[in-house]
Parts: sequence; structure tokens; C-alpha cells
Amino acid sequence: EVRLVESGGGLVQPGGSLRLSCGSSGFTFSNYSMSWVRQAPGKGLEWVSIVINSGRTTYADSVKGRFTISRDNAKNTLYLQMNSLKVEDSAVYYCVKGGYADWGQGTQVTVSS
Repeated sequence: EVRLVESGGGLVQPGGSLRLSCGSSGFTFSNYSMSWVRQAPGKGLEWVSIVINSGRTTYADSVKGRFTISRDNAKNTLYLQMNSLKVEDSAVYYCVKGGYADWGQGTQVTVSS
């Protein structure tokens, strides 16, 4: 059974930083691309970033230059370092495996003064 568990969310002031983590089990982590997707209150899903199994990364324009996705295949863990956070980054952040069939439960990020 695939299991994805996000952590690291919380309340932060604008301009602050957070680091999200996603622990995984039930599949060979290193074989899959992994993504972060977010959903703000009252809005649809927004893709944030992907890291493929080679390590290549891609970002949404809205987070480029501020967020960094990374993975530790030895620890089966996905990360999202979020810097220079904005109010509009507030959302539930989901860790997603491969072809988007498997999602974590999400972690809430709130950016507010």
C-alpha cells in the first residue's frame, strides 16, 4: 500500500520560510517522479513543482526562484523548501506520487501577519 505523509506546515509571516517533508512507503521511491500540488481555500488544485527520478526539477512560475524541491532517495522522503513566502502561498500542500494517482493527506501552510 502506497503511503505518503506530509509534515512541516504551519503559520508563518510574509517573507518567512518553511520546509515541508513527505515521507513515503509502499513503493520504490527512487523509481518515481514526485510532485507537490497545493489547494488554496475556495480554489482549485495548483501544481507547484516536480522532481523526476533523475533529479531534474521544474516549478510553477508562481513559485520559481522561491521554492526548491528535493528528494532523498535513501530516506524515501520528498522536500519542499519554501522561502520568501507570500500570503497567496497559503494553501494545503499535497505530496503526489508519479502519475497523480496517489496523494498524501496534505499539510496546511498559512502565511499571515
